[in-house]
Amino acid sequence: MITLETDMTEQKSNDRKIDYVEFLTTDIEKTKKFFNVLFGWKFTDYGPDYTSFDDGRMLGGFRIADAVPAASPLIVIYSTDLETMLESVRSNGGTIVKEIFEFPGGRRFHFVEPGGNELAVWSDGV
Repeated sequence: MITLETDMTEQKSNDRKIDYVEFLTTDIEKTKKFFNVLFGWKFTDYGPDYTSFDDGRMLGGFRIADAVPAASPLIVIYSTDLETMLESVRSNGGTIVKEIFEFPGGRRFHFVEPGGNELAVWSDGV
C-alpha cells in the first residue's frame, strides 16, 4: 500500500526533473504500432486524439495534429545494436533521415516515425 508519505517522497525526488514528454502526431494508430513493435512502449488511449505511453522509464503522450513542426527537441533512444535497430526502423515504416554517423562518445542515426516526429537512436562503441 502506498502511503501519503511515500507519494510525497517520490514527488520530492522528481522535483525539477523532466516528468513527461508530449509529441504531436499526424497518425496516432501508426505511431502507437511503430513504437510498440520497435521499442516495446505500452499505450493508454484517452479518446481518439490522445494516447499516453510508458517506455518503462519515462511517460509521455502523443496528441493528434494536422502537421508536426520540423523544429522540435530531438529525443534520443539508446540501443545496444544500432544496425539492427536501423533496419527495424526502416522495415516498420520509419524513414531514415540521417544514416549512422560517429560523434564523440558513440554513433547514431536519425529517423522520422510514421506520425511525423524525428527521433534518433544512439549506441556507444563502434
